[in-house]
Amino acid sequence: MRIERVELRQIRLPYVTPFETSGWREESSHSIIVRLDAEGATGWGESPLMSGPWYSEETYATAWVILREVLVPLLLRADLQEPEDIDRLFTAVRGNRFARSGIEFAGWDLFGRIRGQSLAQMLGGTRERVPVGVSVGVQPDIATLLRVVQDYINDGYQRVKLKIKPGWDIEPTRAVRSTWPDLLLQVDANSVYTLEHADHLAQLDPFDLLLIEQPLAHDDIIDHAQLQRHLRTPICLDESIVSPAHARRAIELRACGVINIKPSRVGGLAAARQIHAMAQAASLPVWCGGMLESGIGRATNVALASLPGFTLPGDISASRRYFRRDIVTTPFDLNPDSTLTVPAGPGNGITVDEAYLEEVTVERWELRTGG
Repeated sequence: MRIERVELRQIRLPYVTPFETSGWREESSHSIIVRLDAEGATGWGESPLMSGPWYSEETYATAWVILREVLVPLLLRADLQEPEDIDRLFTAVRGNRFARSGIEFAGWDLFGRIRGQSLAQMLGGTRERVPVGVSVGVQPDIATLLRVVQDYINDGYQRVKLKIKPGWDIEPTRAVRSTWPDLLLQVDANSVYTLEHADHLAQLDPFDLLLIEQPLAHDDIIDHAQLQRHLRTPICLDESIVSPAHARRAIELRACGVINIKPSRVGGLAAARQIHAMAQAASLPVWCGGMLESGIGRATNVALASLPGFTLPGDISASRRYFRRDIVTTPFDLNPDSTLTVPAGPGNGITVDEAYLEEVTVERWELRTGG
């Protein structure tokens, strides 16, 4: 199959409320939406990026350049037989995994629509619903935090993740655990601690957390292995796992007890499946992280989370958690059992609201075969 046309759109999709972590604050989505056209079908993908290099070294501005100048020209010269061919095509491109993933996701969607297969089927998914949780950003005070968590519990979420940082960690976690002793609870540090905080972080052990996510540096594995020996709470690696090779090192060094697989962070679904297989072989639980995607990226994440190794609730909350209006016609709603339904239609199973997509587009670019 030859891709006939590629369209890229930078969007600004406002969040319901700003999202604040230990290191940054975002007011809206800065994703790049990818559209691929071939054989009378259209595939959609999303590179969920930020305005600055706070989570990853990539931003929407750097990805826009790489997509236009490197990745799209490579794609239009290729003859694709399987969606995995896109991952192989981009092997020579170092890094730039968020940019690569948007095209790869669109390729999987396109192949699925042409073949009449759902994305979950293509990936090997085994579930019709996937358990999900909600991530709660840093709040002004504990009273506000408890109100926010209560609202999400009232919405039906059975797992909550708290963003933490020095000065906002032990006491907020204690307050939530004391209020809801049976709540599935975990915390996320986004790389803001060091090994010098080991004893401090050990104070989280009594709170019966599912995990503590990425406490140390974003590019570290060795120090996490040392910290894990100091904690009872399982460490979950997120930013440190940017490829299957990084996952293999983390497993071999016993640097974590859980892996967060974000397909956009590792370059796409082919790499995400490899990490899933490694974790299964090592009896290591995984879960699907999110990057505050629109319904396009959320559909990709939900399909991936239907694979059997995803045994912990993912950060792929209902659409209205983040957006008053999404760019898909059927946003994801939370089921009463704190799950999202896996789309069963061809490809990623969603329909893009192209009129609203046009409204939130700030820049558009396209390239056709031979153009």
